[in-house]
Amino acid sequence: MRLYLLPISTRRTLLYCQRLNTGAAEKQTLPDKVQSKVVRTWAAWERKEDGWQKKIVNYGNHIFRRIPYEEWGLKSVPPLSQSRKEAELRGTEKVEVVYPKSLLAMDKVPKILEKLATEREGLHKKRLLWCFIGMPFTIPVGLLPVVPNLPFFYLAYRAWSHWKALSGGKHIKFLLQKNLITLTPSAIVDEVYAHQKYPLPSTPKPTTGPGAEKVGDLGPPPDIKTPNPDGETMLLSQANGKKMTQALDLPQLEVELERAIWQVETAIKKRNAELVKGGLGGDETPSSRPEKDETTIAEKDETTATEKDETTTTDKEVNTTKTQ
Repeated sequence: MRLYLLPISTRRTLLYCQRLNTGAAEKQTLPDKVQSKVVRTWAAWERKEDGWQKKIVNYGNHIFRRIPYEEWGLKSVPPLSQSRKEAELRGTEKVEVVYPKSLLAMDKVPKILEKLATEREGLHKKRLLWCFIGMPFTIPVGLLPVVPNLPFFYLAYRAWSHWKALSGGKHIKFLLQKNLITLTPSAIVDEVYAHQKYPLPSTPKPTTGPGAEKVGDLGPPPDIKTPNPDGETMLLSQANGKKMTQALDLPQLEVELERAIWQVETAIKKRNAELVKGGLGGDETPSSRPEKDETTIAEKDETTATEKDETTTTDKEVNTTKTQ
């Protein structure tokens, strides 16, 4: 099993798990068989040109894109079965963590893994419970002829998704507690980040919580000034995300990176809009304000001088009239 930590911005990192031992010798569990069946059915519906199946797929893909990328990352980590647990403890199944050393310090990697595994644990438990509570209320929809019970299937999928994320988080916590991970800096990943073109979307205030740490002393190259060093700046564009998947020879990573980059870019745009609406941001820079003030003062001085000249001329005309 290989874990990838790929910074998306200076505050947010994508976790992705590549399962190396997925041959025929590995026994499939019941959830794995159900998942494979659903994936095949979904792919068959995507190939349809029209019909209700195609409409469901289009609507479903729209929803899937908005599921937090952190949840997708945890779902990529396999649950900790008894056989896998024993294999990892014996050392027959190695767990490698690949990361860019130019952006992540080695001592920070376990902390980032722990945070990704635990920060959304309470949310997944709460949402899982609400999905189970809501399922019985969707039963009447299943009594309708022809129309499939979409609300039930959606709640069932979301319940499975939250359970899968919880299981992935528990697996990572087990690996950290037993110190079973091997940290592997990747020169390939570093090279992709090094060729990233700037500037990228940025915001003065991070989109994460106030306690979120920076990924590291990162950002654009030294010759390019970071627009918001205390805020949040993108580190990966969609074009460079595709280059990352090609460099790592991981085509299945492309959709995960595309989703994560889109979500973080959207969050940054939303935060900037909130700052502008609240009067905390905008295109006007502090240096431009004095110029406006100086211009206004100059105009006032010019107007005052003109008024004085007109007053003096008028007084002279009055005095000349009196003398005559």
